[in-house]
Amino acid sequence: MENRRDFISKTALAAFSLTALAQYANAVSLTGKPFFEISLAQWSLYRSLFGKKLTNLDFPAKAKNDYGIDIVEYVSVFFDKKETDKSYLKELRDRTADLGVRNHLIMVDGEGDLGDPSATARQKSIENHYKWVDAAKYIGCKTIRVNAGGNGTKEAVGEAAVDGLSKLTTFAKAQNINVIVENHGGYSSNGKWLANVMKKVNS
Repeated sequence: MENRRDFISKTALAAFSLTALAQYANAVSLTGKPFFEISLAQWSLYRSLFGKKLTNLDFPAKAKNDYGIDIVEYVSVFFDKKETDKSYLKELRDRTADLGVRNHLIMVDGEGDLGDPSATARQKSIENHYKWVDAAKYIGCKTIRVNAGGNGTKEAVGEAAVDGLSKLTTFAKAQNINVIVENHGGYSSNGKWLANVMKKVNS
């Protein structure tokens, strides 16, 4: 038998859901558009991509035709080292334009640690990310996602990450590309640590 507490909790949840639904419907009726949009992250289909059943170039059509989603997020590994190939990037950009799909973001991995305490290694990682800023700009993305990794104490990695991210964001700003950091393992999975790094970047 349902007790009073369970009944009240379920009733409150139902009321909240109805209120949220009403607000969503009202926003759509006033603007003709929902107040948020959904994008498809390429990693959602990583099995098909790694299994060569789907290519990076075909991903936007898959998102649009199979799922009805017209905003996409890419993963760097699936570019197959063609991120500086202008003909390849142009084909990707042209395909998405023909489909009416928006390129929103590239998730960048495997380019070194932006939080490496070694200044030399960190600078190499920063410069490794430049080509992804260029690629994002070329295909019409607004953002790249990076990692704030590094080996060392949390203080040393934090200080290095502030430097690495500050230099990368300065480069990206000139092309009007956002740089965001994922809580993606290591110290970055500690929200307090990552928030502290972000507050200090370009401060």
